[in-house]
Amino acid sequence: MTKANAPQRDTTVIGELANPAFVRLPDPLDLFATRAARFRFLAGHSDLKSYLEFLAGLCEVQHQVQGGLPAVTPPDGALLKRARDFGMPPLGRDPFEMDLVFAATLEALLRMMARIPMPDAAAEALSRLQDHPDAVRSDMARAVLADSTPAEALPEHIYVAAALQIHFARLAAGLDAKAVVPVGDGACPVCGSPPASSMVVGWQGAHGTRYCACALCGTLWNYVRVKCTLCASTEGIAYQEIEGSGGVAKAETCNSCHRYVKILHQHIDPAVEVIADDVASLGLDLLVRETTEFRRGGVNPFLLGY
Repeated sequence: MTKANAPQRDTTVIGELANPAFVRLPDPLDLFATRAARFRFLAGHSDLKSYLEFLAGLCEVQHQVQGGLPAVTPPDGALLKRARDFGMPPLGRDPFEMDLVFAATLEALLRMMARIPMPDAAAEALSRLQDHPDAVRSDMARAVLADSTPAEALPEHIYVAAALQIHFARLAAGLDAKAVVPVGDGACPVCGSPPASSMVVGWQGAHGTRYCACALCGTLWNYVRVKCTLCASTEGIAYQEIEGSGGVAKAETCNSCHRYVKILHQHIDPAVEVIADDVASLGLDLLVRETTEFRRGGVNPFLLGY
């Protein structure tokens, strides 16, 4: 594995738009199809080919399954007002109760996943999950949302996480983006999840602006550059990357909290997809873990265990 560059400042132009939109809510009918295509492309250029191809198939199922699902029940007006007034995420993760819509989402995803090719370990995990009653599945969903997945059951929980992504993305899509407000550093303003990674975008009118990405509901939210996305410190921020990687994926390290979250440069490669490219750049995670004291702070259900 190549050696990490010395810590460095990120010298990319910082934002050409004075007031970029605070959030971009997901479009579930586009989100998972785009992610699947990116996983499929990245698989052809990676040592992680078999895993990335499996995730491509999973994301394709996430896209396809939506056509037969019942409508989600949006938060009521009183809850939305209370969330806005008190700076709380309108789609809080705790407490989570498995309603009929989520139960149907998970069941449909498991049924469709049984039709696609996958590694033996993934097939065995799918079979075990199919045998679990709703009460156990509900406990697993709460474990995913609490970022407390047991190490011995990581494969089963990936399917539960995939169903939760569909469910929360559909809920997030129904919100009014203009009514979403910040809820604190290191937290998605829609569901309260920590960021999976962040992305410097090349969007027209917002070139160089940084958005954090939620792996649960798919929301992107604007966040100041050269600032820890977890603890908000602006001191001791540095960047590590694998030599010769082209600078698309870097680890933004923080000396205050001793964690890092990847920063992906979509303005360099417009095809970057925040969740897929986070997984595909696992080599960077391994390098940072092996050569520094920083630990991963981004939460991506497809990188459980790292």
